[in-house]
Amino acid sequence: MEILTPNDLKTKFKDPWVAPYKKIVTMVDDDQVELVEYHPCIAGSEWMVYQYKRTSDLVIDSKRDGDRHIYQLKVGKTAMELKPSFSAAGIEEVSVEGDEVRVVHAGLAGAGVGAAMCRGMAEGVKRVELYEIGGGSKVGRAAVVTPKLQKVIIGVDDTDTKEKGATWTLANNVGNELAGMGFEYLDHVTCQLYPHNPNKTQNCVAIALVFAVEPGRRDELVEKTCMLLKKDTLSEKTAIAVLDGFKVPKKLRTYAEDTKKSMMTVDDAEKIAKEVGVQLVQVTGTPGEIGALAALGLYNDLKEAVKVYY
Repeated sequence: MEILTPNDLKTKFKDPWVAPYKKIVTMVDDDQVELVEYHPCIAGSEWMVYQYKRTSDLVIDSKRDGDRHIYQLKVGKTAMELKPSFSAAGIEEVSVEGDEVRVVHAGLAGAGVGAAMCRGMAEGVKRVELYEIGGGSKVGRAAVVTPKLQKVIIGVDDTDTKEKGATWTLANNVGNELAGMGFEYLDHVTCQLYPHNPNKTQNCVAIALVFAVEPGRRDELVEKTCMLLKKDTLSEKTAIAVLDGFKVPKKLRTYAEDTKKSMMTVDDAEKIAKEVGVQLVQVTGTPGEIGALAALGLYNDLKEAVKVYY
């Protein structure tokens, strides 16, 4: 085994067939890990998403979003039988050790190059434990070690008025400002709410902002989000909701679906939030709690989040 940093890998492997991944992020929630990888290609990354779920039983789910792989993984170890074309690449082991996440990748030929050299050069990687160098017809195998992060989703609603403003753009600008403060801004999800709500400004949507956060900085993220929203909101009804981890409780999902189809109250939102352990924060008022909480329930189901119910 050889232990190499990203800079070591860049110095050692200058081959024209090595294409570094852009960034790798790992978030932990109990016995599961969410692995987000920014691939050097765009649609070409679909091959990895397909192969990993097919080959390794540690992969609960996998999907592609542009050039990103997003894997839901179980902590554990498995034996893989690599087979050209059919089961060419996968994950052998996932472990959380202190403040680090260790993921062992293995692959045949080009997938083996990706297992070590390509991933190992990415932003966010601390080091790689290189076991076998892939390429050609050979197997590549390596452990990629990254910092342990926490996923935090922040629902935002009611920042505009009938005269001016836009919640989705303000929320995105807040996300970008937070990224400049060192928080990993992963996603922005628009959630369509009940279209016949008489209190809406126009389209009636709430926003979920998704972050990967270093241990100990979660409360700072919430405080700075509130500070930025309070500075720029146009409404006296602005509120946020905060979900820790990437698992959506069933009651929260049901509440979100109900909020798309019917009128809900602040009391409804506060009751559900208490039951599922979601933090509600009044930035300038309470009405925004309703939509902010609903956005959390659908942050991981984009097609349902945007759907309109008549």
